[in-house]
Amino acid sequence: MSTEIKVPTLPESIADALVVTWHKKPGDAVDRDDVLVDIETDKVVLEVPASTSGVMGKIVEDEGATVVAHQVIGTIEEGAAAAPAAKSADASPTAAASSAPDSDDAGQTSPAVRKLLAEHGLEASAVKGSGKNGRISKEDVESHVAKNGASSAPAAAAPVSTSSSATAALGMPVGERSERRVPMSRLRARIAERLLDASQNTAMLTTFNEINMQAFIDLRNQYKDEFLKTHDVKLGFMSIFVKAATEALKRFPDVNASIDVDDIVYHGFSDIGVAVSSERGLVVPVLRNTEFMSLATIEKTVAEYATKARDGKLSIEEMTGGTFTVSNGGVFGSLLSTPILNPPQSAILGMHATQDRPIAENGQVVIRPMMYIALSYDHRIVDGKGAVTFLKTIKELVENPARIVFDV
Repeated sequence: MSTEIKVPTLPESIADALVVTWHKKPGDAVDRDDVLVDIETDKVVLEVPASTSGVMGKIVEDEGATVVAHQVIGTIEEGAAAAPAAKSADASPTAAASSAPDSDDAGQTSPAVRKLLAEHGLEASAVKGSGKNGRISKEDVESHVAKNGASSAPAAAAPVSTSSSATAALGMPVGERSERRVPMSRLRARIAERLLDASQNTAMLTTFNEINMQAFIDLRNQYKDEFLKTHDVKLGFMSIFVKAATEALKRFPDVNASIDVDDIVYHGFSDIGVAVSSERGLVVPVLRNTEFMSLATIEKTVAEYATKARDGKLSIEEMTGGTFTVSNGGVFGSLLSTPILNPPQSAILGMHATQDRPIAENGQVVIRPMMYIALSYDHRIVDGKGAVTFLKTIKELVENPARIVFDV
């Protein structure tokens, strides 16, 4: 008797998905709840677990295939898999050792990764995987090649310049006029689509300000050890900005609103998206009802989202909705940038790197840790005065963190 493996239900806004990686091959033993295959949508990677135990049967849709909800992509057959040769009494250690890499390669790498490994003459065991369960990605192979070179590379390679290092990281020969064409991932394609939509269908403007971070840094230094001990999470900048944005959104409801055709939808809650970088691209999980969240809860939730993003385990629900977004380019060293809107939201806050700069304070020039902040907004719904005053409110709250604590 066969049990069909089907694509899970996809959200209403997602028409199809991509088969990324099969973790079982025909004949492999399957236990109930084993992850059989990864399905990539334009937002998340969905893991498809086994609904029953048995033996992996036919794979109907190979890696790279486009599939739709509830489509049959494989089968599980009744019975038990044959015992691995490495475990048989007469199997030699040499045979067992030689069979292991092939099994591991098939289970932990995609065809694209295996092709890249072959191009560079590398074994999967030589590359450290950064993915889930040690899975090797193309980026892992490219990073390994950039650092160590391929196995077929000459022993004494010429020094690599900064510009050619980027070429090497793409898995292409250094010093040659080579090109490599790869398909755009569904997430990258979706990001491109949304960014283009935001630039073409909104009246986006950006206003800037700067924040003296000295007061919050002093407060954080005073309590950071006790905060970590009590809440088991470090106190960063994100939580204070999320709380400041939450308070500002209460005072400026237009910034927390969105346009729906000819209507303006005002939200009586603050669901703030936090931009998180992952191997697949930028994702924006949402903190729900931040008006009821403490600094510690915000830091913990953001840390959990970052881990899930890295492991590809963010759910559709965790990335759906949001009334406002905060993006922190400062963690990558950005000093100033113009964040782009995340439709249908009407505004996004951009944080940047904190840098010691001379400023005038009480008639004297002093050195203070300063951060530029930017607010991009949809001018169709948010007026310039409201945007500037909103950003100034965030500045005042962060520069005087006690106002957030005492809600004044």
